[in-house]
Amino acid sequence: MKIFNRPSRCILIIVISLISLNVFGQKDDFIQSLNHQNHWVDSVFKKMNRRKKVAQLFFIRAHTDKGLAYEDSVAKIISDEQVGGLVFFQGGPVRQADLINRYQKLVNVPLIIAMDGEWGIGMRLDSTISYPYQMTLGAIQDNKLIYKMGQQVAYDFKRLGMQMNFGPDMDINNNPNNPVINYRSFGDNKYNVAAKGIAYLKGMQDEGLLTTAKHFPGHGDTNVDSHLDLPLLPFTRERLDTLEEYPFREAIKAGISGVMIAHMDIPALDSTKKLPSTLSRPIVTGILRDSLNFKGLVVSDAMEMKAVVKYFPNGEADVKAFLAGNDIIELSENSQRAIKLIRKVVRKDQISQTEFDARVKKILAAKYWAGLNHYKEVSTENLTTDLNRPIAKELVQQLSDAAVTVLKGDGTAIQMDALQKTAIVSIGVDKFTVFQQEMARAYPINSLFTVNKNAPATELKALLQTLQQFNQVYVSINDTRLRPASKLDYSNDVKNFITSLASNNRTVITVFANAYTIAGLPGIEKCGALLACYQMTDDLQRSAVKVITRQLQPGGRLPVTINSMFTTGLGLRL
Repeated sequence: MKIFNRPSRCILIIVISLISLNVFGQKDDFIQSLNHQNHWVDSVFKKMNRRKKVAQLFFIRAHTDKGLAYEDSVAKIISDEQVGGLVFFQGGPVRQADLINRYQKLVNVPLIIAMDGEWGIGMRLDSTISYPYQMTLGAIQDNKLIYKMGQQVAYDFKRLGMQMNFGPDMDINNNPNNPVINYRSFGDNKYNVAAKGIAYLKGMQDEGLLTTAKHFPGHGDTNVDSHLDLPLLPFTRERLDTLEEYPFREAIKAGISGVMIAHMDIPALDSTKKLPSTLSRPIVTGILRDSLNFKGLVVSDAMEMKAVVKYFPNGEADVKAFLAGNDIIELSENSQRAIKLIRKVVRKDQISQTEFDARVKKILAAKYWAGLNHYKEVSTENLTTDLNRPIAKELVQQLSDAAVTVLKGDGTAIQMDALQKTAIVSIGVDKFTVFQQEMARAYPINSLFTVNKNAPATELKALLQTLQQFNQVYVSINDTRLRPASKLDYSNDVKNFITSLASNNRTVITVFANAYTIAGLPGIEKCGALLACYQMTDDLQRSAVKVITRQLQPGGRLPVTINSMFTTGLGLRL
């Protein structure tokens, strides 16, 4: 029986051809693209000698805040070694764009430009937008907002001439005292972490940005900062499989383009003493590549960190990272030395030629997928304006609105009488806050007070007496530190002052700090109402006031457990 007549068969063949050529505008994701032969990749690869192939594995550090001599030294390394990519750190957007243009002219094969942008390029650059921290995002119930954030972050990266984000962080932060992940995580619930991370990475990848889930197999339950020493992860294989690895497995199923390996000692996965997971072939190749079937880019965490170089100095770490199966060796202490050592390893057949070639081609394929086969200079015209566009600022406010979490209180407790004498107190600051200014509009019979985080006991006692004259008190607790840790850096006197304020049920307290800090403020639960806002930004302060004045229905839910009273998933509606 004939299924097709000749004209139908011709139409079918044409349609299939159009789909394979993406004529309908559907671009393969990076992982899918690896299934197709790529003539550009093959052509570039054939022109490279072994040294240049090895150099493609190396991504080196770059800054725009260290002066011309530093920039020139980076330029010399790029020109001499023809490395595969750069990782930019602190600086400014226009300076960085100019520097990217300069550096790209020094290479025969365009560089992949990467950055840690967990909350956008504002994580590293001045004069740009910072989106909420991932812990704040963990409170949001509408993951479509996080997808939109991914799209906007991708725009910023590409507008600046960057192709790869070392994010999202997909660690499960189930240790409140974690010194290095903490607020960088979406929380302590593995399903929420996976869902939020996937929404974020899909938003970025759908806009053509390479992404990197980190830090495999999970850095969330450590009490050591791997920048300073090697953390030990003492858990069973079963626990690691079911908990720590879960978000990474889900991200791999969702098509994540890259995974970054953590520097951790994990005896259940590799019993070699003091061996960072980055340097472990059983972990990098055996588990990530083979067991989890990850086909994308495997990225080492920074190879200059103490967790690695303390135990494997003089380039040994770079060689071990290469042999373990990492595609990208990030921030080697000495890339020139490392390239030379790895060339020797390849020459001595300590790795198969097939595996080596495949890794180099994968990096070239990433460059092709990101559009570097048609490299264009970054235009600096209107750059700062483009990076601070209204649609992005509006999204930051929407994300902030969606994150506010009510831990205690109903509508009456939160929105007290606007015609009563009201005290509005901000703690941890030395000038009036946006929260106070916005609240003053809603409560016109007001007095504003600020309390320094180290205010003397005599001053605090006098203020407590003054506040007794008011019918109601609104308090904001603020952490102004760049890294909002799980414990406030307030004096004990100030913490006791907060306890005294909370003992009055006509007090509403809003915490613009890491949610874990609430556990260190005994008696805070006695206040009339308590709101968690996770970090101190102008947007979140405006969002909190919207909730207090009942202009906004709170939708946030706690992404972490604080104590027995305030547990993961708690979030009251009014």
